[in-house]
Amino acid sequence: MEKPKIGLDEGDAKIAASELEKRADDVNVVIKKKSWRAIMLVALAILLLAMSIVTVAMGAYDISVTEVWRVITINLFGGDVSSIDKLYQTVIWEIRAPRVVLVILVGAALATSGAVYQGAFRNPLVEPFILGVSAGASLGAALAMVYPNLLFSAELGAFIFAMASVALAYFLARVDGQTPTVTLVLAGLVISSVFQAFVSLLKYVSDDQALRAITFWTMGGFSFASWESVAQLSIPIIVGVLVLWSLGWKLNVLSMGDDEARTLGINPEILKLILIVTATLITAIAVSATGIISWIGLMMPHAIRMMIGPDNRFVIPGAALLAGVFLLICDTLARTLINAEIPISIITSMLGAPYIFYLLRSKGRLGIGA
Repeated sequence: MEKPKIGLDEGDAKIAASELEKRADDVNVVIKKKSWRAIMLVALAILLLAMSIVTVAMGAYDISVTEVWRVITINLFGGDVSSIDKLYQTVIWEIRAPRVVLVILVGAALATSGAVYQGAFRNPLVEPFILGVSAGASLGAALAMVYPNLLFSAELGAFIFAMASVALAYFLARVDGQTPTVTLVLAGLVISSVFQAFVSLLKYVSDDQALRAITFWTMGGFSFASWESVAQLSIPIIVGVLVLWSLGWKLNVLSMGDDEARTLGINPEILKLILIVTATLITAIAVSATGIISWIGLMMPHAIRMMIGPDNRFVIPGAALLAGVFLLICDTLARTLINAEIPISIITSMLGAPYIFYLLRSKGRLGIGA
């Protein structure tokens, strides 16, 4: 009687060894990709810090970078504030520094929300404003400007109506316990159209002063930045960005489709609701403070995907950092190109439109899945 073979023969051993080697190579590739993405994020963070110092130094009154660094470190970490020239203290710490921080916060909010919307809707050409955030915020701010006796400010009105517009769009799109993506986008477009009509009506009945205020608000800007506004916005925006970042791996699953998400134990309806509400919340907070800033939520997620790939665990922080760098450049141009300050949406639109045209001409690079 022939004895059974124990172990592998030479051919099987070679196949097994080849398979193990292939798996090891795959693991090494994954590790290298993650390392590369981490390095890119660190590089963006360093670039953002450097840009922050440089942009504080630039303006109508030029100041050296070393002086900027000295003033900031003394104010942040303690020191003899009286040793700082009063003019430098005012220009650097009280005017430019809070503006730079606010620019970074708003850029992070808009870019993170854009990445989340594109992943949740599986559509590379959507952004937070698609559900009526901008139209709702414009209507709330315009109401407060035209009728100043109302019980809310322009900032509060913008926030309330921005959230209300998305809630209304979500309610209108919900059918039989589900919210189809196409229906939700169409509902958002309808709400935006209606709200914009009301904004146009308010412009028509307003006086010259209110009309100018509405016009400038809808073009966005950071001219009223202060440490008080930074304190009001920083906590909710930072918490919102961190929440969305922590859900990045679930967003990867959602990007593959609702059926795939269900098979992995994820309820796509609940996850979409959490993602949309959180992204809309931080967008509404940002817009209520600065007005409408175009293109950031649409451009930055695509730009970072082209650099580090479509994994949302890296796209979300990368988009936030890159948006901070880009928006700092735009804001510096807005306040230094001419004697008067240019509304920042003009700058972002001039730079954003050609970029989106480029994206449309290269559809193969618009992937949003992990």
